Amino acid sequence: MWLKMYILFTIITSLVCYLILKWMKKRRYCTDLKRLDGNTVLITGGNAGIGKETAVALAMRGARVIIACRDVDKAEKAVREIKIRGHNVNVHHMELDLANMCSIRDFCKTFLQREKRLDILINNAAMPSVLDWTEDNFSMCFGVNHLGHFLLTNLLLGHLKASAPSRVVTLTCSNYKYQKLDFQDLNYNLLPFFTYCRSKLANIYFSQELDRMMEGKGVTAYAVHPGYVQSSWTYHYSILFRMLMQVIMFMFFVPCEMGAQTVVYCAVSDEAAKHSGGYFTDCRPATLRSFARDAGVAKKLWEASERLVNLA
Repeated sequence: MWLKMYILFTIITSLVCYLILKWMKKRRYCTDLKRLDGNTVLITGGNAGIGKETAVALAMRGARVIIACRDVDKAEKAVREIKIRGHNVNVHHMELDLANMCSIRDFCKTFLQREKRLDILINNAAMPSVLDWTEDNFSMCFGVNHLGHFLLTNLLLGHLKASAPSRVVTLTCSNYKYQKLDFQDLNYNLLPFFTYCRSKLANIYFSQELDRMMEGKGVTAYAVHPGYVQSSWTYHYSILFRMLMQVIMFMFFVPCEMGAQTVVYCAVSDEAAKHSGGYFTDCRPATLRSFARDAGVAKKLWEASERLVNLA
């Protein structure tokens, strides 16, 4: 009798846990079927994770897709996969190291010479919470996640405006809410998690200020939280941590394909275009904490970033 009750309890508990986990991982899919024939899309970090799934989705719509990343071998392998899955041979890669300002400038110079247009720029690449420094002595998170994309976007703005209507989609994270910016120490690099949070908050301010600066010029901007995704970001950490996170990600995080849906939505949806400068998650606009909507802080960060990257 007790054995039967125990078995029944175990089955019911397991079923309830399964349904709860399934509900937690439920996400909307981008249902907009807009084609992108003739459009050029640039995706940073498009060789893996959300970036690669975004590249596949946009390649399937007929876009010319260029993935930019520092590892040429991984990029070549990713391009072959994207071509097959996206049924599109117009997929290419270019070398770019967002942790090196010289690399970004060289990349942009080459891109502007080779490419006639840029319709969609997706600032996807990111560094997780690591205590490290870029080639230019910026903290790795702030240098790559914000300053690298800030310089890249500004150097490509001419093509974006010439290709209008065009879009800039920058990936952020809901972790932004745990920190505020300190303009006395933007290069903060003491507690890795807080450094990451600040860089993701900077992504949000960047999108807001970019939208304000591009008003009436045909360039729209979006900050996207893709959800917590089963990506390869843990490779920066120890084997034990990776093993633990694999279990957690399997249980609670969503696949990369699902995480890419809001990115694709902001890249193609006419409905999203009505909320330029906004913060999106789960294929719809979301509300930010009040401090993350401060236009004065966004402008101040933009001006500080210009000085840090020597942008005349």
